[in-house]
Order: sequence, then C-alpha cells, then structure tokens
Amino acid sequence: MAFIEIEHAGKVYTNPAGEKFRALNDVNLEIERGEFVCLLGPSGCGKSTLLSALAGFDLATEGRVAVDGEEVRGPSPERVTIFQQYGLLPWRTVLGNVELGLEGRRGLSKAERDSTAYEYLALVGLEDFASAHPNELSGGMQQRVSIARGLAVNPEVLFMDEPFGALDAITRMKLQDDILRIAKETGKTVVFVTHDIEEAVYLSDRIVVMTPNPGRVKSVVEVPMSWGFRDRTSEDFVACRDKVFAIFNMKHEPEIEYVI
Repeated sequence: MAFIEIEHAGKVYTNPAGEKFRALNDVNLEIERGEFVCLLGPSGCGKSTLLSALAGFDLATEGRVAVDGEEVRGPSPERVTIFQQYGLLPWRTVLGNVELGLEGRRGLSKAERDSTAYEYLALVGLEDFASAHPNELSGGMQQRVSIARGLAVNPEVLFMDEPFGALDAITRMKLQDDILRIAKETGKTVVFVTHDIEEAVYLSDRIVVMTPNPGRVKSVVEVPMSWGFRDRTSEDFVACRDKVFAIFNMKHEPEIEYVI
C-alpha cells in the first residue's frame, strides 16, 4: 500500500446558477513515503485543486484520496500546507510565528516550545533572527519562517503550493536547495505544485505532468538523479528537462547571454 493513494479522483464545482464545471477527471496516482513529487502543469490544470483534495481543504467529489491508509475527510495536523503567501503574523516575532502550531499541543511547556522552534529555525538557517519581526525580513527569509513553522509540528507530509513563485530567481534557487536538503534530511514526504519545468526537474524524485480541461495526469516522469548531487548543467538534468518539454510539445529555448 502506497503512503498516498489517489484512485479515480474527480472534482466538480457547481456555481450558484447550477452550472457544473469539472476541474479534475479520473486522477490516479500513488506516492511512497519519503518521496518528493512535483505536480507540474500550466495554470488551470488542477494542480492546486488536487493538492487541496490531498490536504483536506476542498475534498474530491469522486473517487478516493487517502494518506497513510486513511481517507482524507478534512485537514489534519499530520498534513501541513505551505502557500506562496507567507501567512506570518506581523505582531509576532519569528520565534513566535514558528511556535504558533505548537501552542495548541497539550503538555508542552514554553521552554519546550522555544526549544523546538529554535531547532527548526536552525534547520532553515534563521536561528539568529528569532527576535526579529516579519517586516524586518526579506521575502525569502519570510518563506523560510513559514517552512520552519510547518515543520515544527512534525507533520508526516508537506504540501507546497508554488511556495517560491513570488521570489526572485536567485533566492528561489537557494530555497530550492534548502527544501530539497530539509526534505531528505527529515524524511518528509513532499508534494510540490509548480508550473516551472526546471524547478520540477531539480526537486523531484518523480514529476507528475498534468493537462487541463479537465485536469488529469498525462505522464509521470522519473528523475534519474541522486538528491545530493543535482546539477542544473549536467547531462542527466538536461535530458530530463528536455523530456518534460517534449511532453508539452515544447522546445527549451536557452536564455541569451550577453558577453561584454
């Protein structure tokens, strides 16, 4: 039995006029514990809808979605979602934001919450900013706080919905390295939504390519690279990237370099 099971999942929305819109159709997918899987596709292909069904925010209307053998019927502290928006509380310090999910847990003292929060701030490289407030941090640093907050409650699975989409290219690449390292060091299962082909190739164990109208799985691509030795210029990376471009019937056009 796979850790995450999606069997014939569909999602149909009905508007106030009674008109129906199908967002997902007959989606079938299995994800093993500890895998890093990217859902890749253009806007409107149902990536975020599928992620919401997995997280329990917006349930599938057809089929079965299960995590660790239990059908998803709503949100759970075992499944944490990180969005593009950081969602930090501006009046709280960095430490206070990371502790937020721990405050509802019985039996944890303030000292234990502090210790856990510091542990995960160190994991994302922000232990020296514990007393800062969100408005004192860059966008990339705020997203690291969001990641630390999600990890602090020790979920079994991390869902990420285009978490780096608003960041500049250099910060984005740094955070890709960070989340890949964290996922593999902690053994977390990660399902990551993106429309960036190179990001998907760099992060994934497998890439699930989705197509729209309605959203469905078109192809699943294995990424033949060890997580500790990923190089965006390597032959394996380029070959895998080009394979995904071919699925979309596109060619990769390298950026023009100007040498002065």
